Amino acid sequence: MKTETLETIYGKLPTPLQNLACSLEGWKINRQRLGDNFRQYLSHYENHSTWTHKKTTEYRDKRLKNFLIHCRDSVPYYRDLFKTLGINVEDIRGICDLKVIPVLTKETVQRRYDDFLSESVSSKDHIVCHTSGTTGGGLRFASTSDAIAEQYAVWWRYRRAHGITMGTWCAYFGGRSIVPVNQTKPPFWRTNYPGRQIMFSAYHMNASNMEHYINKLNQSKPPWIHGYPSSIALLASFMLDKNIHLTYKPSWLTIGAENLMHHQATIIEKAFEITPVQHYGMAEGVANISQTIEGTLVVDEDFSAVEFEPTSSPDEYRIIGTNFTNTATPLIRYDTGDLVRIDNKISSTSGVREVSFIDGRNEDYVVLHNGVKVGRLDHIFKDHTRIKEAQILQKRVGALTIHIVRAKSYTNIDEQNLRLDLQNRLGKSTEIVIHYKNELQRTSNGKLRFVISEIENPSYNPNRNPLKTSNYDKNK
Repeated sequence: MKTETLETIYGKLPTPLQNLACSLEGWKINRQRLGDNFRQYLSHYENHSTWTHKKTTEYRDKRLKNFLIHCRDSVPYYRDLFKTLGINVEDIRGICDLKVIPVLTKETVQRRYDDFLSESVSSKDHIVCHTSGTTGGGLRFASTSDAIAEQYAVWWRYRRAHGITMGTWCAYFGGRSIVPVNQTKPPFWRTNYPGRQIMFSAYHMNASNMEHYINKLNQSKPPWIHGYPSSIALLASFMLDKNIHLTYKPSWLTIGAENLMHHQATIIEKAFEITPVQHYGMAEGVANISQTIEGTLVVDEDFSAVEFEPTSSPDEYRIIGTNFTNTATPLIRYDTGDLVRIDNKISSTSGVREVSFIDGRNEDYVVLHNGVKVGRLDHIFKDHTRIKEAQILQKRVGALTIHIVRAKSYTNIDEQNLRLDLQNRLGKSTEIVIHYKNELQRTSNGKLRFVISEIENPSYNPNRNPLKTSNYDKNK
């Protein structure tokens, strides 16, 4: 059972020491993500920008084939799967031939973790990663320093294409609990100096505190704002309601981790006077979609093998991906659980695959007793790998029901740890009821909504803000 966790100790530190702790963690993260081979990978990927689409896809398919051979020769799960199904990887010439391999689910990876580890990658080279995704159930997998550096090289290629450099200071609105939840006075932010981040708490964003956030932005003037659109839209809506403006104009506003809703984009653009730029990716590295400087969402074909599986809805597709950069835990045809909308599957002029709208990770807020609206709560479940799936139901302010599908190894200690994590992030006044289920409610297209709110207007409704007649054009 958790007693005095690092998070509990951190919460007891004075603010200057919390800033130091954030900086130490930021230094550690930078060292891991931007390691020895990062610059080489970044140069490698930026050179791809001059390639033709044909050369890029040939590179992808060649790398994919070598990756499949690696899986056959060193990964127990795929060695057995290919033998059982009679699959000859030599016959798979590229992404178009992948359909002979069954789609892989997160539940399978959770259940058979050891079988997905490559025998050719030493355990001493493993970097254990965690992710949660839209289902709330934690996924643990091994990666390597090279795979992490390569992924961040692709992410920084996208950022640098928009003019952002690694030395650019950033106002970050994420889901980490970096300010104690019971703190009632500013500062509601902490500073990560090595990462050039002013990290704003998403758990203190109520009407009483918003002006402190705005004052900090005006004081520090970070040229780059980045984070969850749910948090940034909350701040933007407050600014519009109160007719408050920043005293400076940010050069960039980027979002990640959540789907950017059209009305959120409109509110953000109106408040900050800049068009938000979005990117789609995940720790598993099975798919990556970046927005170009022209405003088009395109598949990063040179980073992973991305497939779009049709759903029952017109122009809607499931994202299925293969992470040929991670040799430690290969994932072939992995179902991300996310959706995209595609008007034209392939651009008629360039052959590049374009996405019109990323329709995944669309969540409601939950409302705490003090009026704070919190989005993107899946971070709470990140380390709870014995939870297969989780879903949050809210019927009244300050009270949450958590529906959980347990793994067989789940125990009472896991519940105690979960309650502690929920309390640390949402406060002791939030009422928590945990119900265990055999399965969770899904939408008609099979997608699991992580948060289901029955509170009237728990999230922003475009018909309730001053911009209700506005239209958002992501390409302008």
